[in-house]
Amino acid sequence: METEGGITVRRALELPGLRGGLPEVLTCEDRLERTVRWVHAGEAPNLPDLLKGGELLLTTGLGLGSRPADQRAYVRRLADRGIAALVVELGPRFGRLPTAIVEAARTAGLPLVQLHREVPFVAVTEEIHTEIVNGHYALLRRAEEVHRRCTEAVLGGGGVPQVLGILADFAGNPVFLETPDGRLLFAAGAGQVGADPLQVWEGLRGGRAARAAPPAGAVLVEVPGGGLGAGSVRARLVLLAVSGPLVTVHRMAAERAAGILAVVLMQARQEDEVAARGRGDFLTDLAEGRIAPDDAPAQAGVLGFRPGGDPLLPVVMRLAPESAPSGSWALLARAVTEELAAVGAPVLVGVRPVEGRVPLLLALRPGTARTALADRVAVALRAGAARAGLERAGDRAPLVVVVGAAGGWASAGAGLRHAADAATAAQGLGERPWYDARGLDIDLLLWRLRDHPDLESFVDRAIGPLREHDRTSRPVLLPTLEAYLAHAGRKAEAARELHLNRQTLYNRLARIGELLGTDLDDPRSVLALSLALRARRHIR
Repeated sequence: METEGGITVRRALELPGLRGGLPEVLTCEDRLERTVRWVHAGEAPNLPDLLKGGELLLTTGLGLGSRPADQRAYVRRLADRGIAALVVELGPRFGRLPTAIVEAARTAGLPLVQLHREVPFVAVTEEIHTEIVNGHYALLRRAEEVHRRCTEAVLGGGGVPQVLGILADFAGNPVFLETPDGRLLFAAGAGQVGADPLQVWEGLRGGRAARAAPPAGAVLVEVPGGGLGAGSVRARLVLLAVSGPLVTVHRMAAERAAGILAVVLMQARQEDEVAARGRGDFLTDLAEGRIAPDDAPAQAGVLGFRPGGDPLLPVVMRLAPESAPSGSWALLARAVTEELAAVGAPVLVGVRPVEGRVPLLLALRPGTARTALADRVAVALRAGAARAGLERAGDRAPLVVVVGAAGGWASAGAGLRHAADAATAAQGLGERPWYDARGLDIDLLLWRLRDHPDLESFVDRAIGPLREHDRTSRPVLLPTLEAYLAHAGRKAEAARELHLNRQTLYNRLARIGELLGTDLDDPRSVLALSLALRARRHIR
């Protein structure tokens, strides 16, 4: 029987040392499968206070006391400390164990053994300790065998699924790899559970809070991360006790597998990030004219992108600087690539962490409309960002997707550059699934002029009184003007967007005209106000 690295009380009594003392079990024979963690011999009255639990205590009874009350109290204190068993050698102190001791042991659920012959306690201690050490060594050998098999699997080209499969077979129970916040990454089953470990996960783990403790009997081991902090954790390895109990050797094997998984995950992240950066460098070189259009198809083919003669659709996703920590780019590249696979078009995805961009080229297949493809790509990009933890439900979108004009290799570079610049200019605009780069040309022009003092002077002259009003009073006039201009002067639509009745809208528009000293029906005034409202997002 597995004894958590020790031996059982029953096994200790079978060894030659104690067997020579003719042991007689007086109480709790049904509890002889208790684990003996260590052996201690002593006679001191305060001995119970020195024990930690799991000991096999050898004594001649000198410390047990002479009064029945003292004897019962001594036995209760031993039981409270959680010792495995009490072994009393009969002799000068006791010819037979007193009833008070026997009854106290039976009541406390403590195995009590009396020895009818004298035995050398030193020899008994050495013999049992040797057995315990041998048991620990056997556990280490079994755990190291799992480590060896996992190492061979990785060296043979395997990865996380193979390592989890080996551990699941060894434990005879399902094994899961989850993120530190409780999201499932990989699963492996064993035996009958192996057919559907995800069902087990949903039943026993899925409904629990992300950081809740695992179910009773489970084993949880942290997979160390690459951070400098002592608490850096990349993932968590969870073994669930479904087909049978999990014991010490399973934890030992899981700890060794966690070390291998840390290396595998680190290599995967580094390799993925290096490859994604390489593709990003190619797309950036193409955008900046460092790769000739005639040479681009061959270089793209080396990277696995072969669109044939189909038009190319340039797309750039830009992330807010605070939303993309350095360690997330490999995960983002992998998640985005996997999501884009469902789009059904050849795609080349890269990352540019310095600029906070994900540039990509897609083949626009015959019969596919640019708008339809852009819709699917935007959904895939946002889904990939969400999987990488960079866009969460309920949050304001931390990213912008911009789609350029479709064309051949000759125009692909310019299309990527235009989309990249437009994505920068689009930061802070209203939330949309994606932007057409051509529709952002005015914002791009204003963004490029953002540091010019004349632009700020223009904004101040055009809408300065409204900015001052909204700073010192309820900020309603600028949003009202924006809604009015966005709906091309259609008051009914502007009122619906602002959730106002018409009279309130008319009053606000009159106040705006009064403060600005302008006619909101004059096309030139409307143009100036529209430009000023867009420019104020870019000036510092």
